Amino acid sequence: MSDIVQKLWGFCHTLRHEGIDYGDYIEQITYLLFLKMADEREIKLPEACDWQSLKEKSGTELTEHYNDALRTLGKQEELLGDIFAGALSRFHNPVSLKKIISLIDETEWTGLDIDVKAMAFEGLLEKAASEGKKGAGQYFTPRIVIQTIVRCTKPDPRNHRDFSIMDPACGTGGFLVCAYEWLKAVTGGGALERDLAKKIRYSTYFGQELVERPRRLALMNLYLHGIEPEIKLGDSIYEIPESKKFDVVLTNPPFGTKGANQAPVREDFVIETSNKQLNFIQHVMTILKPGGRAAIVVPDNVLFADQAGEVFKVLCEDCDLHTVLRLPDGTFTPYSPGTKTNVIFFTKGIPTDRTWVYDCRTNVPKITKKDRPLTKEHFAEFEKCFGSDPNGRAKREEKDSQEDRWRSFHISELKARDYKIDSLKWLRDDSLSDTDDLPDPEELAAEAIDELEAALGELNAILDLMGNGYAAEE
Repeated sequence: MSDIVQKLWGFCHTLRHEGIDYGDYIEQITYLLFLKMADEREIKLPEACDWQSLKEKSGTELTEHYNDALRTLGKQEELLGDIFAGALSRFHNPVSLKKIISLIDETEWTGLDIDVKAMAFEGLLEKAASEGKKGAGQYFTPRIVIQTIVRCTKPDPRNHRDFSIMDPACGTGGFLVCAYEWLKAVTGGGALERDLAKKIRYSTYFGQELVERPRRLALMNLYLHGIEPEIKLGDSIYEIPESKKFDVVLTNPPFGTKGANQAPVREDFVIETSNKQLNFIQHVMTILKPGGRAAIVVPDNVLFADQAGEVFKVLCEDCDLHTVLRLPDGTFTPYSPGTKTNVIFFTKGIPTDRTWVYDCRTNVPKITKKDRPLTKEHFAEFEKCFGSDPNGRAKREEKDSQEDRWRSFHISELKARDYKIDSLKWLRDDSLSDTDDLPDPEELAAEAIDELEAALGELNAILDLMGNGYAAEE
């Protein structure tokens, strides 16, 4: 698979000279792979839109034919039209288009393992991010992290007929794909009763994505896995959600503060804040069914930011915040290597009594792409400590961690800390006492920026209060 990615990526370098950027290139591969796999599966497409007709053309006839095919596919009904809606060819040189068609034609994609097909997209996205291509980080969450989250939360549609899984910031659909892969693994390949199989294919997996390109890639990615999801294009935070609720929500909201300059006007948000990640937590609480469970990836600054305590107080009152996983430094290398991240697990409808924290960061060597990559072994002990109950109710003991990485905190301790979850620490960080092993300057700068942004948010809140107070007096 790495050879295939390397081939495709090498050709992307060539296309840059023709004005095709990495995002356009990956999108075009999405369209062409769809047509190739449809041909392999003998899926009937509109006349003159199939893979064989593309292979037969060359020169300007090929570029014109490809443009016509994309327009025709975009006018189709249901998922096919959704995938190709507004699709345009970025290939102006017929020789380049012919070459990429030949490259894709060399591989029988339906003969690859189901998880490998997604790697074609993810491998290219990872390549783009490692070379500093702006925006790549919004598309990809490390598969190792997603698989751990999915194994813990067990999103099993066999539990009941109306079972549904949602990612309100789905990117290219990584969480939804891994949830389906997990189901296939636990069912020995996905052997299911016919009606249930149909329900799983068409009405179990849901998502929402703000940006058109990753949404299109998500639809394609899931289609390659035999799933036809409902993924809406829109802003999960600033738009009022529909009445539908979900059994499981798995998500990694976008990091940073871009676009978060005002608080959403939503009655279901108890705490008014412009912090995107805190609003995503409130949004997930809204869209969960009573008894539903969630896992959300959040950066450290969300755990200590302005109003974080208020949001987590509401969360602990309305939900059981049973587990927090502190991820290793560098988990999001190469996308955002300096960002410290966590996963919070909670169940709606049960107030928090005790929160268990697993520290997979302190005194763990920083993750790097080549020398110290993220592996499933990083989370093996955590998964054992988490236990078999997806709602965090399995028997848990601190001695389950050999290095004292697993500890519980009573709700009274959270209250004493004003619900600032970032303060739940107990391990001594050896690197802080070793001047030869201090964090990288980039990491120190990222921490400083996070703390400054949090302080700035608190100052702005104070100024707002003062402004409101003066207005009231006048």
